[in-house]
Amino acid sequence: MKTSSPLYRQIAKQMKEKIHKKAWLEGETIPTEAKLVEMFQASRVTIRQAIDLLVNEGLLYKIQGSGTYVKENKIEHNIYSLKSFTEEMNALEKQAANKILTFQLIDPPDEIRSRLGIQEGEQVVYVRRLRMIDDKPLVIEDTYMPIKLFPDLSLEVMQGSKYHYIEQTKQLKIKESFQEVLPYMPPDEIRELLHLDYNIPIIKVQLSSTLKDDTVFEYSELYFKSDEYKFTIVATRT
Repeated sequence: MKTSSPLYRQIAKQMKEKIHKKAWLEGETIPTEAKLVEMFQASRVTIRQAIDLLVNEGLLYKIQGSGTYVKENKIEHNIYSLKSFTEEMNALEKQAANKILTFQLIDPPDEIRSRLGIQEGEQVVYVRRLRMIDDKPLVIEDTYMPIKLFPDLSLEVMQGSKYHYIEQTKQLKIKESFQEVLPYMPPDEIRELLHLDYNIPIIKVQLSSTLKDDTVFEYSELYFKSDEYKFTIVATRT
């Protein structure tokens, strides 16, 4: 094969084709180094260079003592589309699950009370949920909801879809959500729940959602694994 491109780049290109053509499936290991040496008739050094190139491009990842895997596509989160986590996962034909870590009635701090537009003395339900797919943690959600709006809110409800409860059970119309997207270096508690390595930043979203009459019905802080999610914005020129 005569070309000015280094051999490891040629091999990396062939590896890419195997990924794109689904010969190597997302989430599965690629052949061992020894098999790749035989497959591409190249040295171990060259094979390692090709693998490292695809790791840097985000197509492969390594797990020490386990092997090299094809990277799964990131989940796309459109911040202009007001969908629940459950609705997003259903659209991707993935089974979502919620693990309730905290469910309690509290007197909220001033910042939360201000964001919800409630008076001093009014209580809220605080819920921390770990959002998962196939037992893999993806998002931590801290939600605050005024008890006066949802006196029957239960742990069972929050194990399902919050928006389904609001729209179907409570027969309330959700209008819009105001979101702030921030880079965030997680503390140990968040990092451990999301199974993150040290010194990996994540994406934090702070959002306030309103009903049709402009009543704020929730304030939430969400922590997304940045290696699993990508955020998209569709901008139009007016």
